[in-house]
Amino acid sequence: MGKIINVFGELVFTKKIMKEKLSQSTYEKLMNTIQNNDPLDESIAEDIARAMKDWALEKGATHFMHWFQPQRGGTAEKHDAFIEYDEYGEVIEKFSAKQLIQSEPDASSFPSGGIRSTFEARGYTAWDPSAPVFLLEGGEGKTLVVPSVFLSWTGEVLDQKTPMLRSIKVLNESALKLQRLLGNRLAKRIVINTGPEQEYFLIPKALYEKRPDIQTCGRTIFGALPAKGQQLEDHYFGAIQPKVMEFMCALDTELYRHGIMAKTKHNEVAPNQFELAPLYEEVNLSVDHNLQTMAILKKVARKFDFVVLLHEKPFANLNGSGKHLNWSLGDNTGTNYLEPSKSPLKNINFLMTIAAILLGVKKYNGLLRAVVSDAGNDLRLGGNEAPPAIMSIYFGSYLNNLLDHIEGLKTITSEEMNYINLDLQNLPKVSKDSSDRNRTSPLAFTGNKFEFRAVGSTHNCAEAVTILNLITAYGYKTILDKLQNMAGEDIKENAIKLLRSILKETKIVRFEGNNYTKEWLKEAGKRGLFLADNTPKALRYYLKPEVINLFLDFGILSKRELESKVHIHLEAYINTKEIEFKIAIDMVKTMVFPAIMKQIGLLGKAASAFGDKKNVLFKEDLGEMEKLYVDIKFFTTKLSVFLESMNNEKDILKRADAFADDGINISTKLRAFVDTAETLIAAEYWPLPRYRELLRELN
Repeated sequence: MGKIINVFGELVFTKKIMKEKLSQSTYEKLMNTIQNNDPLDESIAEDIARAMKDWALEKGATHFMHWFQPQRGGTAEKHDAFIEYDEYGEVIEKFSAKQLIQSEPDASSFPSGGIRSTFEARGYTAWDPSAPVFLLEGGEGKTLVVPSVFLSWTGEVLDQKTPMLRSIKVLNESALKLQRLLGNRLAKRIVINTGPEQEYFLIPKALYEKRPDIQTCGRTIFGALPAKGQQLEDHYFGAIQPKVMEFMCALDTELYRHGIMAKTKHNEVAPNQFELAPLYEEVNLSVDHNLQTMAILKKVARKFDFVVLLHEKPFANLNGSGKHLNWSLGDNTGTNYLEPSKSPLKNINFLMTIAAILLGVKKYNGLLRAVVSDAGNDLRLGGNEAPPAIMSIYFGSYLNNLLDHIEGLKTITSEEMNYINLDLQNLPKVSKDSSDRNRTSPLAFTGNKFEFRAVGSTHNCAEAVTILNLITAYGYKTILDKLQNMAGEDIKENAIKLLRSILKETKIVRFEGNNYTKEWLKEAGKRGLFLADNTPKALRYYLKPEVINLFLDFGILSKRELESKVHIHLEAYINTKEIEFKIAIDMVKTMVFPAIMKQIGLLGKAASAFGDKKNVLFKEDLGEMEKLYVDIKFFTTKLSVFLESMNNEKDILKRADAFADDGINISTKLRAFVDTAETLIAAEYWPLPRYRELLRELN
């Protein structure tokens, strides 16, 4: 048996282990809950809790915890020991059904967006049976981890998982109703699969410890571009350095132990940038696994004296990092509704699903923009390595022609599978996909799935999945309502008629060209697509009456919960920028100014050594350094004044707008002068590791 198989899932309470440790009746009831979304039979909870505890103790666990996804980002945990007193006052190891099903963390310190007052502390976590429990290792101990949702005492949503689970439910309902109408009686459950491709940077730990900005903000606040960055395009898919490969192999092993299907690893475009891609799996599990992956990345890196940077733009003027979210849907029979098949014109499931997505994106393209908005992703979206902040769909020439054919704009003949002719007899034919890749598109069809490329590398994919599910559910429901009101008995014939009108209606969100051009920006504006060049503008979209009604109609979030979500994201944006600006001011005062003064002193000594006749040689250099000092001083003071003024602004939207406009404008100018200073100051005087050091080969 191979190395992977030997360790795969050893830290997970798998279905195989469940079957071994649970009674047949309990196992079957639990499987019905996991696989068929049946309500949990709480009478079996005690048996499940006992089995989990026994397995965990066998593995050396001493604690358990409910693991959840608060709206602040990342995950949260509170560890409790298995120990309790028995009736004789002796210590026993216990894990009850009550402890499995529910826990009560203090909710007062988690962001609620004004839903609750600080003194209202009670919150609940509730076990999510659809996600497997696993073990978390730390030091000499292990903890049994119970994936959970998080809600307030009043029942309001405080996490990112609950809306996603609700979106899965409503997408199931809408899609299955349409399937029944189309005559499909075999589909019992809609299966949503995702696969987030995780991008990240590696830098030496020793250099990380000398960069206050990276330590505090996860990115460089200052830093001049090195002579060699990524312009030679020699890093992408290049040979992986031995020490990095050693790290990646250790990472793979750790991921496999957690049951995470790590499939692909390679160098990305920027120096010391890499990508890890998993196999696709059901969405709830996929989201949990990605959150674990981010934590495991950091843990393993430390063992090799590396630090993982997950920030969307750790280095200015170099590629940023995203998390391309591959998303598809089908049903329990194994049918993928996004698989065109060899006869897509006859594939009604495929055509109706495409129509549903088009309707959702056309009506709510602003939601796709809003859900990927934060301070980090603002630095990435629109760059040459990232999709623009305008949401459109790319299908590729084959499918685009097919849709135009259905609409009646052109006539095409049925096409066989195309092959690429390499004109080399000894090589196999290369099958040609139904669509090419457009790396500039934010939502691209890639053969049998969509790739949502605008998700940031630090993001919890649950939010993006929620929106993709929700707008598709809206599209399905719209189609269903219209089909039921159409005359004629041939439902599939009516579906094609309806498809033609939908294709005309949604033409504005289909774009096959280069999304990076200024021309597309103008064209997108003419088409009426949602435009927002920063997070505060994008988040306002959530507050539109029609958007609030969408969340209400499908039971995803209440108006109050949606408003709190916006408040939390705005607050996070403001706090992030404020921290960045403060660390910039601190670094200028304690590191940059002393370096400039040392350089001025060096030039002054040199001028004195050469005598009065040669002073002219240094006059220009001294003048340049003195001017840089004055300019940096001016913008540092201006940034400080700006931060002081923000203390008096109580309106959160106005504060966010000010940080996005005036604050960033000032800090950008400050950075330009500091980066210039870096290029002029002697290496021994400059206190920060430069880009060329941070991005050198990791041998």
